[in-house]
Amino acid sequence: MKILAKLAFAAAALVAGSAAAQTYPAKPITMIVPFAAGGPTDVVARIVTEHMSRTLGQQIVIENVGGAGGTTGTTRASQAGNDGYTIMMGHMGTHGAAPALYPNLKYDPSKDFEPVGLAAGTPILIVAKKAFPAQDLKGFVDYLKANGDKVNQAHAGVGSVSHSTGILLTSQVGTKTTQVPYTGTGPALNDLVSGQVDFMTDQIVNVAEQIRAGTIRAYAIATPSRSPALPDVPTTKEAGLPQYEVSAWNAIFAPKGTPAEVVTKLNDALVKALADEGTRKRLLDLGAVLPEKNEQTSAWLGDFVAKEVARWTPVLKAAK
Repeated sequence: MKILAKLAFAAAALVAGSAAAQTYPAKPITMIVPFAAGGPTDVVARIVTEHMSRTLGQQIVIENVGGAGGTTGTTRASQAGNDGYTIMMGHMGTHGAAPALYPNLKYDPSKDFEPVGLAAGTPILIVAKKAFPAQDLKGFVDYLKANGDKVNQAHAGVGSVSHSTGILLTSQVGTKTTQVPYTGTGPALNDLVSGQVDFMTDQIVNVAEQIRAGTIRAYAIATPSRSPALPDVPTTKEAGLPQYEVSAWNAIFAPKGTPAEVVTKLNDALVKALADEGTRKRLLDLGAVLPEKNEQTSAWLGDFVAKEVARWTPVLKAAK
């Protein structure tokens, strides 16, 4: 009898869970952005969730939880309820580089999340304060080699995209700089514009407007071809550092155990957002690269995260 009672209870729970998934969402959804407001991850999140909210019929509320290179907010998201009402916008740092940089990381990017979908790719640029003495990338590299210990390099915290891509740059150049961590790339960029720090490597979404305005200097974009958003900025290959090619990305994740029906609804809303001309234009104007159709599935993102962890772990460990 006890066994029958347990089976009945399990069946009832399954039916209740299925019914809840069918009526999802019945209330606003919280999206954790593990960085300060105004940074590239925050900007991408706000653009895509604006359209997703209309599709879902419920508001997606952004909650910025900065700290520890994005791992503080990501840890909170991994431990949240798996009912679909707490999701997050992760990126290359939180779900690719962090395992190599945080030995005591409290989450596993591949095991503790349900991948929802890729939102945008974000090319990396090498940028400096307007008064930095070098006029081009060759001069910049030469200056770093001669004065590395005197140069201040801003980033959004250990494990962030700006930190990981910055480590890759200085390791390839063969120098070390003074690291200046922030709680997000928004605050870091503010200090770069004001000249309080010397340079950083950052996502195009964060720096495109400042480059166009002439408030910071752009030396190169780390992609095979120039960006339509910044056509005057040469590629690293054109500028003399061909080995430095790297792009970041932003993607939506839900806590492990979130019902498949809920993940499907979230993915469907994201795909519709990326198909919307207004949403696409806003992202493309910022220099983002939109995922192809085959890259917009939950399964593709799950495989991609595993590949990113495998890609960044040896690079970052070798750079110590």
